Amino acid sequence: MSNILSILVKHGGLFLFAVVFVEQLGLPLPAAPWILAAGALAANGQLSVLPALAAVGAACLIADSVWFELGRHGGHRVLKMLCRISLQPDTCVRRAQNLFDRYGMRGVMLSKFVPGLSTVIPPMAGMSAVHIGRYLFFDAVGALLYGGGFLLLGVLFRNQLDRILATLSGLGNGGLALVAGGLAGYVGFKYFQRRRLLRRLRVARITVEEVRRRQEAGETLTLLDLRARAELERDPYVVAGARHVGLDALGPLRNELSPDREIILYCSCPNETTSARFALGLQRQGFTRVRPMMGGIDAWRERRYPTERWPSVEGVPRRSA
Repeated sequence: MSNILSILVKHGGLFLFAVVFVEQLGLPLPAAPWILAAGALAANGQLSVLPALAAVGAACLIADSVWFELGRHGGHRVLKMLCRISLQPDTCVRRAQNLFDRYGMRGVMLSKFVPGLSTVIPPMAGMSAVHIGRYLFFDAVGALLYGGGFLLLGVLFRNQLDRILATLSGLGNGGLALVAGGLAGYVGFKYFQRRRLLRRLRVARITVEEVRRRQEAGETLTLLDLRARAELERDPYVVAGARHVGLDALGPLRNELSPDREIILYCSCPNETTSARFALGLQRQGFTRVRPMMGGIDAWRERRYPTERWPSVEGVPRRSA
């Protein structure tokens, strides 16, 4: 651990650039503790603040520019990829969509302070056709607030951080192993949590072929589209006969649904995680016949099954383009 701290002292800007760049690319390696440590070292005169802040800002801008261009040219495929690699699959994507839909470019700045969202927001901004110059301005402001904020916290709490760093340094390689073990434990826990959620509803899932067959047979199905509003505005088509609901509509929705009718849920993440979570919520409310649709809206489209244009979301008319 002391070797890493000595590297931070000797190559502070380069080291911070590397850890922030890796975090912004989406790897589950938090950069905030290292920025805090840099602030504490700066307070003790062992590190210069301005190069450290510049390194954080540059790392954010370069990584976010890559994601922005991927989102502009790759569109929804990029979000699907993030769904597959994220520790919180489409939960993170949905939160980012809601943040961007509600706050627009201000959401770019806010996302820097929420783990996971800072990777999802840049491709989403690219998909929204915002000018890259405008995006980079807000991204730079957010990066400076993020880096400056944690550096300032490191300065203010340098005494407490000094004790923590001294303890870890005293442990030598054991301190490094402790940090690495904690990170590995966190990643392993999130992965286990994700697999357990999907396993609970795997048996209940229904294929798009079966849904379509039952529609053609004249059955009355309750189909619920769970995609975020921002995503639906960019792609305003739902499965034929489906109704869009927000994740916060579980309470009012239970009074409108019949517990005797089968409820089929779908979203746009390859792992159907949003559908699984919403299904568990309905089951706790007494709805036992709840089934996530495998593959979501993408699997439905791949088979060229009918869709229809969505006129409104939860009674709110669509915003004009």
